[in-house]
Amino acid sequence: MEGRHRAAVPGLLLLLQAAARVVAEQEVENLSGLSPNPEKDIFAVKENGKACLVAEFAAKFLVPYYVRDVNYVDVITEQADIPLSRGAEIKGKCGTNESELELSWLEKAYTLRLSFIKEGHNTSRGQEVLWKMNKVQFMYDTSEKTYFKEAVTPGKHTANSHKLSALVTPAGKSYVCQAQQTIHLYLSDHQKSIDFLLSEVQIQPFDITNDFAFSEAHKCPVDQREQLEETLPLILGLILGLIIVITLCVYHIHHKLTANQVQIPRDRSQYKHMG
Repeated sequence: MEGRHRAAVPGLLLLLQAAARVVAEQEVENLSGLSPNPEKDIFAVKENGKACLVAEFAAKFLVPYYVRDVNYVDVITEQADIPLSRGAEIKGKCGTNESELELSWLEKAYTLRLSFIKEGHNTSRGQEVLWKMNKVQFMYDTSEKTYFKEAVTPGKHTANSHKLSALVTPAGKSYVCQAQQTIHLYLSDHQKSIDFLLSEVQIQPFDITNDFAFSEAHKCPVDQREQLEETLPLILGLILGLIIVITLCVYHIHHKLTANQVQIPRDRSQYKHMG
C-alpha cells in the first residue's frame, strides 16, 4: 500500500502541474473594446493574475483562392481580404524564453498563432539579449462564406512563415511600429503565398514589470526613419534661421564700426580741407 501511495504522488504532481498550465493558458483578456480604432485589437495573456504578454495591433490577411469564371469553364484566382475580428477568442502561454498568442474567430474558421522567443547573442559589446517573433501560423477554411465566395474545392488550409525573424527588440522593451509591415506565409505546396499585414503595433511578450503597462518602446527602423524625415526640415529651418540672424548681427556690427571711423578722401586735393 505504501509503495502504491509513493508511486501515486509523482503522478498526482504531474497532473496538478498540467492543470496549472491549462489554467494559465485560460487567463486571457480581449481588450479590443478599449481601442478607439475599430481596426485595432488589444489582447493580454495573464499568469498568476498578472499580465505576461500584451499585444496591440491591426491585422489582416490577403489570401488568394480559386473560383470558377462566369462561364464555369476556367478556374481563376480571387483574393480574400480577411481582417482580424475584434471578437476573437484568445489562448496564450508565457514562458521565460518562449511565449505564444493564439487568436480564433468566426467559429474557428480562422486561427492566427504568433510565437515569440528570447535568446542571447554575443556581440562586440558583450552578451546582448533580444526577443523576436520567430513563427506565424494562419489556419483558414475556404468553405466559410463571409470572405470566400464559391471557392473551388473548399476546405481547410494552413500557412506558415519561413525562417522568420521579425519584431527584433532588446529584452525588457516593447516593440512599437506604426508603419505597415508585410509577412509572407506559405502553404505546404508553396504554390501560393499569403500576405499577413501588420500595422499600429505594440507588443511585449516578455519581462512586463508593470501590470498591463508596456515597458520602454523600441521603435522599428521605418518609424525611426519617418520621424527623422519629419524633424529634419525643422532642424534645417532652425539652422538656416540661425545663420541669417548671425549674418545680420555681423553686418550690423561691421556697419557700426565703419561708420565711426574717419573717412580718408581718395582725392588728394581734399586733404587741404582736413585738419
